[in-house]
Amino acid sequence: MAAYEYQALNPRGKEESGVIEGDSQRAANQQLKDRQLIPLTIKEIKEGKTANSLQTYRRHIRIGDLSLFTRQLATLISSGTPLEESLATISRQTEKKAVQRIVLGVRAKVVEGHSLADSMGQFPTVFPAMFRATVSAGEQSGHLDEILERLADYTEDHQATQQAIIAKLVYPIILTLVCVGAIVALLIYVIPTFVDIFDNMGRELPTLTLTLIAISEFLQQWGVMIALIIAIAVALFMLGYKRNSGLRYAVDKFNLRIPLFGNLIKGRQTAAFSRTLGILASSGVPIINALKHAGDVVTNMPMREAIRTATEKIREGASISGSLKRSKLFPPMTVHLIGSGESSGNLEQMLERAADQQERETKNTLDAFVSLFEPILIVIMGGVIVTIVMAILSPILDFGELIG
Repeated sequence: MAAYEYQALNPRGKEESGVIEGDSQRAANQQLKDRQLIPLTIKEIKEGKTANSLQTYRRHIRIGDLSLFTRQLATLISSGTPLEESLATISRQTEKKAVQRIVLGVRAKVVEGHSLADSMGQFPTVFPAMFRATVSAGEQSGHLDEILERLADYTEDHQATQQAIIAKLVYPIILTLVCVGAIVALLIYVIPTFVDIFDNMGRELPTLTLTLIAISEFLQQWGVMIALIIAIAVALFMLGYKRNSGLRYAVDKFNLRIPLFGNLIKGRQTAAFSRTLGILASSGVPIINALKHAGDVVTNMPMREAIRTATEKIREGASISGSLKRSKLFPPMTVHLIGSGESSGNLEQMLERAADQQERETKNTLDAFVSLFEPILIVIMGGVIVTIVMAILSPILDFGELIG
């Protein structure tokens, strides 16, 4: 049995769309006719097969949707509901069509006799390799409901951490844009109103005032062009960053060297890696496979490459902590905790502790950055505005003294 996405006309002549299950496309077509619907299009749900919907699922399904699906599936399975029926129940309960399509697509494969992990493999952009490997380990061990609960906890914690980081960065970004916008507005709209006054004075203007007027005239003449060039340059850079692995590696490596910012990246990436590796290892996934999948959640290319190199060393018999230490990219505390876990036989527990420690440190560093950023930006903004005001008032005051 497969799942099909359809578009059809109802008896009133209005177009409807949805998902239907059937043994074949002909059977699905007949079901629509039985519902007094006139089929327009019927397409089997498989990722990448239809350009209109499934290739864009990654943008429509958020991590919160994945977490909710995982939690619901764990609850239904733990209550004794068969897997096929659990998936059907979730598909009926969800109000999001994209989620419904994917759940029914997974269910169709399960009905055909495939495992849940293999069925999820139809949608690799929705269910990452780490997710599928953990589900597979749960199926093989007979503790799928427990594994799904842990995955739900993981996705919820990941979502909460992402939202916290974004929330902390939004304020300084907005504050910076407002400050820059205020300065540009002063230069473009306020300064020109004083130029005629300065010309009527008939006196030589101070160097600071002349410089300010020159900057103002330059922005008036070329400001739009400069903004357009910057926008195009940023767009080209982002396009190159996505498509050119060499550029992406160089940028990621440079980011790690930026003071404070580099430590934030290392902490965030290390926490994700440690958390994922802990879940996989505790689920019974072989350590080499666990390292491979855990490395896939790391987005920084030099750190991901370091994990791959470490995996090869571990395959040859080296320790995890020693292999990661050689790269000098992972925080010493994390390496120490992993080493302690290897020595004591509590690797999974130490990995969880390392992830918690890195998340706390990242949060504290981010809090410190935000608390320092505001006063520093205010001081800089104040200095610029004072300079502009002095440049404007200086010739006016000099002229007043001359008259007096």
